[in-house]
Amino acid sequence: MRLPVTPPVSPMLAKAVTAVPGDPTGYSYEPKWDGFRSILFRDGDDVILGSRNERPLTRYFPELVDAAKAELPDRCVIDGEIVIATEQGLDFDALQLRLHPAASRVQMLAEKTPASFIAFDILALDETDYRQTLFTERRHALTAALTGDGPSFFVTPATTDPETAARWFDEFEGAGLDGVIANPLDLTYQPDKRVMFKLKHQRTADCVVAGYRLHKSGADAVGSLLLGLYKDDGTLASVGVIGAFPMAKRRELFIELQPLVTTFDNHPWNWAADVDPEVVRRYGGGSRWNAGKDLSFVPLRPERVVEVRYDHMEGERFRHTAQFNRWRPDRDPRSCTFDQLERPVAFKLGDIVKGLGG
Repeated sequence: MRLPVTPPVSPMLAKAVTAVPGDPTGYSYEPKWDGFRSILFRDGDDVILGSRNERPLTRYFPELVDAAKAELPDRCVIDGEIVIATEQGLDFDALQLRLHPAASRVQMLAEKTPASFIAFDILALDETDYRQTLFTERRHALTAALTGDGPSFFVTPATTDPETAARWFDEFEGAGLDGVIANPLDLTYQPDKRVMFKLKHQRTADCVVAGYRLHKSGADAVGSLLLGLYKDDGTLASVGVIGAFPMAKRRELFIELQPLVTTFDNHPWNWAADVDPEVVRRYGGGSRWNAGKDLSFVPLRPERVVEVRYDHMEGERFRHTAQFNRWRPDRDPRSCTFDQLERPVAFKLGDIVKGLGG
């Protein structure tokens, strides 16, 4: 590729804040999209989709390669997010399924659940390198270079009004977005540095601890705790894990939990008996992200309750790894149901970005 900016490039990052920065003239606010971060490079017929860890995503999204040739300037470098948009909102599970080793399956999914690209920054256009240009100028160049109306590439909405950003933070979660990003208007593009700001939803939930996985360091430490919530029909649904503990705490947990260890025969998650290979893969076999990673677990009697922090749900599971808050010995495990969770009001993606999500 003969571009002023060539791959690989690490994307510019954001650090977490607890409130939307309030200077009405100092920031550009954007929705925080929930997908795969990607920097796209196009030089004529050559298209590369880079990832946050600088590994190419190109082979997993052939429809975006074709769309880039039809919708983008002939020579450009665009920073954005790969998402799968549906009438119900963003579908991160469908996005994860695209990371498959078989080209035939990738092509089938590309036709069945095509991805979109939400552009929010520009690093290069023709012979111009925009990395040392202020964000206000980069935003103008981005909107001038892209039509912004799809069908596969879209420009994210932006505002300099903090009140509008606060409204977006509340409303857009119902479409699957997970917060707001604030870009200082005088910011140059700084790869791999946390110089932007992100505000994400933070909530708590009381969950049942129904199992644990061993830490990779050995057999006497807990790697992660498996969390469950009871459904209306009385079954215990797997909703996620917590795993950020100091090593000393991991060993303490291992000892504390031994009296609760049980067999799968008496456990609500006897997944080994499930003939669905996707269920076995997800909960009891290998990992899609790391084929050598063991996801089997030690079953526990579901008698302990823990309060966790989380941002939002993806279906019946926490979208990201939950964080330990405190133990709740006062809670009856059977009272840990989905009813306690806050459900955002549904919001259409097409009302955020015209033409997105059908």
